[in-house]
Amino acid sequence: MKNLKIVLPILLLTSLSFSSFAQQPTVLASAETEKDKKKKASVEKTDAVVEEPAAKKEEDGEPAFTFSGSVDAYLHSSFKTENPYTGLYGPSSSFANLKGFSLGMVNLIASYSGEKSGFVADIVFGPRGQEAVFGNPSTGQRIINQAFAYYKFSDKVTLNLGQFNTFLGYEVISPAVNFHYSTSYLFSYGPFNHTGARLDFAFDNGMVAKVAVMNPTDLVEFNPYNTYTLGAQIGKTTDAGGIWFNFLYGDQDGKLDKDNLGSDDESAGKLFQADVTLGYNLSETFYLGFNASIQSTAVGEEESNGNIIDATGDPSSFLGFAVYPKLTLSENFGLGLRAEYFSVKNGHLNIFGLDGNGDGSVMAFTLSGNYKAGGLTFIPEVRIDKTSEDSFYKFKDGAAEPKSLMPSLTLAAVYKF
Repeated sequence: MKNLKIVLPILLLTSLSFSSFAQQPTVLASAETEKDKKKKASVEKTDAVVEEPAAKKEEDGEPAFTFSGSVDAYLHSSFKTENPYTGLYGPSSSFANLKGFSLGMVNLIASYSGEKSGFVADIVFGPRGQEAVFGNPSTGQRIINQAFAYYKFSDKVTLNLGQFNTFLGYEVISPAVNFHYSTSYLFSYGPFNHTGARLDFAFDNGMVAKVAVMNPTDLVEFNPYNTYTLGAQIGKTTDAGGIWFNFLYGDQDGKLDKDNLGSDDESAGKLFQADVTLGYNLSETFYLGFNASIQSTAVGEEESNGNIIDATGDPSSFLGFAVYPKLTLSENFGLGLRAEYFSVKNGHLNIFGLDGNGDGSVMAFTLSGNYKAGGLTFIPEVRIDKTSEDSFYKFKDGAAEPKSLMPSLTLAAVYKF
């Protein structure tokens, strides 16, 4: 589930929570050992899952091939509350929205790291995986999550070419890397994947950067629109954590073609997204993460009496904030809270109830536990979504009763190898 569009509200969220071995890739929330915390603090999220094992072996001067992955499943209930915007029994964010006992995905990752070059091949099977690579035009081949090769010009500059997970945002596709099993609205409606060329820079003093030229967001197999999206990141990492500023800019659906123009055809203007992600271990047991993002799409073109004209109106947008406090309770158990505010302006997304101006918002609170037993993690999770307009319904005495609140309960099991 991903789309494009913003409004101005303010998020006031305070929380206390707890993390055991939270596996946040970009935002490092691990509570395994202090050594592991510091190591993960300087690792960018896209590469953390698939490249770090190879990198450790390469320190000894040996090329390295690694194979890893995860399997997950869950039990979910929304207490008979339904979501007409998705036709499912969960909020309008990605994943964990099927009722009863449900499958997540099988994730298989192969990577090779040589002295100067390497590759990552990351495939997924199951509902969660298919939802993550929805932009693939070949509907029968929605199994590639990442497939890219890279070349190291030096220790400081690496070129990546192919399909890779987005570098925007706090959360990721893999449930083995997120602390929470369900995902945020910010994650669900920012990008999932990109296909293109990306330069990664690692400067002195923990400064990092990325510059990328890519297909329109989530169009991963090829580019049908002959338009490209620019991406950039600048960040600063320390032993305790890091902060990253991320940007996207580009036309996501191309221009209208006068030789192939249909009645009522329209095209959106250029998309701009700015995103900030940070995460720090504030003590041996307490970690705090934060994500804020704003996405706006300009008005574009439309058909009028067989002609192409500039559309009128205001840009559409979304704006969101989320905080992620976590506390380690023991070596094997932790608790974490995600508190999020997400708003839509001018009908940017049709994912919950909007007012007559196309504006609406949601506040979502997710409390998750992580219990680790070897490679297996159990994630019990309680979530409450409250929208500004009635967005859900529950049948009572044979009639659908509108609701603005959806409670849900999920118990997930994730095995990482």
